[in-house]
Amino acid sequence: MNLTWESRSCPLCGSTAEGKVIVESNVELSRLTEFAFASRKLPEYMHSRMVECNVCGLLYGTPAVSSDSGLNAYRDAAFDSGQESQFAAQTYAKLIADQLNFIGSRERALDIGAGDGAFLEQLVQLGFRDITGVEPSAAPIACSKPHVRNMMRHDIFRARDFEGQRFDLVTCFQVMEHLWNPGELARDVNSILNPGGLFVTVTHNLRAFSARLLGDKSPIFDIEHLQLFSEKTIRALLQRSGFTDIRVMPVWNRYPIHYWMKLAPLPQNLKKGLIAVARQGPLASVACSLPAGNMAAVARKP
Repeated sequence: MNLTWESRSCPLCGSTAEGKVIVESNVELSRLTEFAFASRKLPEYMHSRMVECNVCGLLYGTPAVSSDSGLNAYRDAAFDSGQESQFAAQTYAKLIADQLNFIGSRERALDIGAGDGAFLEQLVQLGFRDITGVEPSAAPIACSKPHVRNMMRHDIFRARDFEGQRFDLVTCFQVMEHLWNPGELARDVNSILNPGGLFVTVTHNLRAFSARLLGDKSPIFDIEHLQLFSEKTIRALLQRSGFTDIRVMPVWNRYPIHYWMKLAPLPQNLKKGLIAVARQGPLASVACSLPAGNMAAVARKP
């Protein structure tokens, strides 16, 4: 994997002052596989040097995987989490359904980081008529259902690609941590929403109990994650991007037992054995909901 690293200023407030180093980099490139930049992978517990901004409090990586080399890694990433994708889509659909009374129309929706398009199917069921998904990785698109694939663009999100178009809802699940400039995406989303339209994003919560308990042994400390948000910093990012009526809430994720085992901080050999057992017999069909340390932020365009 050909990765390059670049230093950067705080992606939230732009401060160039040296912040408090929370963890040093522990990346070993030789251990990275085609799943290193895949969704819902087996954690490697490798991460960039993470610094807490002494101005706004954001935790961000510097030096971090550069924007160009990261994009190449996402384009080539493998995909093997179709079942988990369906479960995540159901969780997000319930979250969105609870917010739809706040928008006046269900005409057009856009999902950024659409994966295999599982959530696009949920948007159809929620009553949206014109639906688009944007996904930079080829492998999940290849695994998508044919009718969903017709709704998807194999690319990164750029506001200029939607010039003249306006959306009632834009969603972005587990993507903001991966972006070199998350504020730019939020501002671009604001520019393509209808007045009163909603932006809904789900991120990890650095201040969640699980993250505080595990520290840098938490799977949220990952080579893919260029920054980690708290309720305070995700709210600040959305406010700086022109949004109002910002609400932040915890998310209870529902996944099969074998996926929860994948995230558990256990020795890799033991973990792989437990995952294999959980994928077979009666446990294979068991799923449960847990507060895994994620949060949803819902914001309105004025």
